[in-house]
Amino acid sequence: MRKLIKSISVCLVILFSISSVNAATLTDRLKDGHKLRLGFGTAVPWAYAGDNGEALGFVNMIALTVLEEMGITEHETKVFEWSGLIPGINADRSDMITGGMYILKSRCENINFSDPIGVFGDAMLVPKGNPKGINNYADVVRTGAKLVTGAGFNTVEAAKKFGVPDSQMLLVEGEVGILAAMKAGRADVAVQTFFGAKEHEEKTNGAFEVTDPKLMPKETVNVVGIGFRKTDTEFRDNFNAALAKVLSNPGKMLERAGEYGYDKAQLPPADMTTEWACSTK
Repeated sequence: MRKLIKSISVCLVILFSISSVNAATLTDRLKDGHKLRLGFGTAVPWAYAGDNGEALGFVNMIALTVLEEMGITEHETKVFEWSGLIPGINADRSDMITGGMYILKSRCENINFSDPIGVFGDAMLVPKGNPKGINNYADVVRTGAKLVTGAGFNTVEAAKKFGVPDSQMLLVEGEVGILAAMKAGRADVAVQTFFGAKEHEEKTNGAFEVTDPKLMPKETVNVVGIGFRKTDTEFRDNFNAALAKVLSNPGKMLERAGEYGYDKAQLPPADMTTEWACSTK
């Protein structure tokens, strides 16, 4: 009986310890020596891991610049499939989502976002010469073309909103899956971020081309934020304060993120806030 009671006591201590760790906020855990974990997928030039696992891409450069403003200089990287980023942070497998997520109402229900770090639009990737004349969702519907995009991407909701039926959609895992589907001829057109489409155009030496993003619906313009757990509001607020300082004098940030294509045109306007995106997107 004593052994049983002792075993139960040990188990309770372990369970209490685990619960305490999970209940602690990110701010508290960092004070206790926890190393910040950046979670992102493989989406060049937004966010991806280098050969040694280092955080690359313009979203990571922006996030690291802000973290340095906060006095945080050490971190780890955690690479996920795109569709696993939100489940991953909520399962405590990462602390921040730096993958380049658009701030959408459906995502705001599951995580908190920082203030916007940039404004971006989507574009279509089509075979060279655009043989089907596809520049937007209406053209996809009109031509009956097969449209590929990433599972969990904002473009899934957008395509459905503008009338693309499920029968014309192919969902794959992330940017890599999109390009693979286009190369294999499994889709006639891809929809993704303008940056992602440009990267694929360059990778294929012009076998594919990017349509003019201005021909896409204006409603598809979005803002990007850094994702946090709902319980980490204090850290998110501190991050926002540091982000405001960085954006007020963005030279260093633009220099680092500029290596990946981010420039002043992407700086977020004052009227496109996280609250606005969470309520309207």
